[in-house]
Amino acid sequence: MATIAMPPPDQKIIARRDKIVAALEAALPQNSVISDHAETLAYECDALSAYHCAPLAVVLPRSTNEVAATLKSCHDLGVPVVARGAGTSLAGGSLPTADCVVLGTARLNRILEIDTDSRFIRVETGVTNLSVTGAVEEEGFFYAPDPSSQLACAIAGNIAMNSGGAHCLKYGVTTNNLLGVTMVMADGEIVELGGAHLDAAGYDLLGLMCGSEGQLAIVTEATLRILPKPEGARPMLIGFDSPEVAGTCVADIIKAGILPVAMEYMDRLCIQETDKFSGAGYPDVEALLIVEVEGSEEEIQHQLAKITAIAQKLNPAELRQSGSEQESALIWKGRKSAFGAMGQINDYICLDGTVPVSQLAYVLRTIGEMSKKYGLDVANVFHAGDGNMHPLILYNANKPGDLDLAENFGADILRLCVEAGGCLTGEHGVGIEKRDLMGDQFSLPDMEMQMRVKDCFDPHWLLNPAKVYPLDVSETRRKGLAQ
Repeated sequence: MATIAMPPPDQKIIARRDKIVAALEAALPQNSVISDHAETLAYECDALSAYHCAPLAVVLPRSTNEVAATLKSCHDLGVPVVARGAGTSLAGGSLPTADCVVLGTARLNRILEIDTDSRFIRVETGVTNLSVTGAVEEEGFFYAPDPSSQLACAIAGNIAMNSGGAHCLKYGVTTNNLLGVTMVMADGEIVELGGAHLDAAGYDLLGLMCGSEGQLAIVTEATLRILPKPEGARPMLIGFDSPEVAGTCVADIIKAGILPVAMEYMDRLCIQETDKFSGAGYPDVEALLIVEVEGSEEEIQHQLAKITAIAQKLNPAELRQSGSEQESALIWKGRKSAFGAMGQINDYICLDGTVPVSQLAYVLRTIGEMSKKYGLDVANVFHAGDGNMHPLILYNANKPGDLDLAENFGADILRLCVEAGGCLTGEHGVGIEKRDLMGDQFSLPDMEMQMRVKDCFDPHWLLNPAKVYPLDVSETRRKGLAQ
C-alpha cells in the first residue's frame, strides 16, 4: 500500500465523458483524441511507476493552435488537464487522474529555427533534449542542459521541471538557457514570453514559468540558448575509501574557486553495478568523483593540476585522467547509464534533494546511518558540484510494506536536505512525490503566496491537479474555487 494519496475523481466529470470526448474531437483534427480505455493505459503513469491511473482521455495536438483548442474546450467544460512531455518524470509530475485529459506534446516535434550567429534555436517542446544538440552539432554548437534521460526526455518536461544535468555546474540549468516561450493559458489564450534576445523588459515571467510543473500554462514552443563546443574537454576519476572524504573533496574544489564543467559522485554500489552494465572501467573504491574540465590543452592541464593537488591532500585511492576520447566517452556512458544499471538489480525510488556542498560529507554520512536504520540499501549517484543529490533507495516491489518503508526513508532524506540548508528538489520537481513535504520547507503563508500566483494564471485550478501543494491545502482551495 503506497503512502502517497490522490484525490477521488469527480464523478460529475466522468459522467460527462462522452460529451467531453465529442467536444474534443469536434475541436481537433481526426486521430488527435484517444478515448479507448486500453489505449489510454499507455499514459497511466510516468517514471514514478509505482503510481498509475488511466485518464479520461488523451489528446495529441500537432500545433500551438490545437493545444489552445484543447485547453479552451476543457476550460469551458471544467475538465482538468495534465500536460505530458515524454513521461520521464521521476516525481509523478505527469500522473493523471481518472477525471482529467492528458495533453501530450509528442507530436509537437519540429525544429522551427536555428540561428548560430545569434546563438539560439527555436523548437516545439515535444523535441527531445538530445535532439536539440543533434540539430546544431554539425555547426559546432551544443545545448548545455543534459539530464541523464536526455535521449528520451522532452523540452516540455525540461522547462516544467527546470532540468539540469551533469554539466549544469558550469552552464546552468534550463532556466539559464531558456530565452523565450510560446505558451497556452488554461482558457486557451496564446501568450509569448521573452524571445531570441538575451533579456526582456518587465517582470521575469519567463523565470516564473520555468520550473512551474505544468501548473500555470502549457509551453508549446521554446527558444533555447546554444553554445559553441569547447576546444577540448577531459574527465578525471578521483577515487576515495570514504564517501565523506569524497564529499570533502568536492567542497574543497569549489572553495578553491575552480569551476569544472561537471563534477559527479558515485558510491560503491552504484560504481559496481554501473561498471558491469557499461564497461566504463571504474576503479574499485568506496566513492568516485568524475571531474571534467574544458578549454585549450593548456587550460585543461592547468585546471587538472590544481584539482589533483587538492585531491592528493585527502589521500585518494585512485587518481586518473582520461587518456583518450574513447575513454572519456566510456566514463560518461557509465554515469549516464547509472539509473538504468541500478534498475536491473532492484526497484528503486530516486530522490532529488539539494544541499550546500559544504554539507555533503555530513549528509552522506547520515544517509548511511539511515540506511542501516531502515534496513534498505541506498546507491548514491548525483551532481556533486552543485549538491544536487540523487539517492536511489532500493526496495522489493513484491514485498508487502517495502514501498511504504522506502517512501518513509525517502521523506527522512529530504527532510535532512532541508535541515542541512538545502531544498526538497533540484531538478525533478515536486510532483506528487514531495508534495506532502512542502510544509517542511515552506510555511503556510509561503505556500499561500505561491498559490495566489497559480490563482492568477489558472483561476479554476484545472492544470495538473493534485501536484506540488499538500492535498489538504490544494484540494480545499480547488473545491472552494469551483463553488
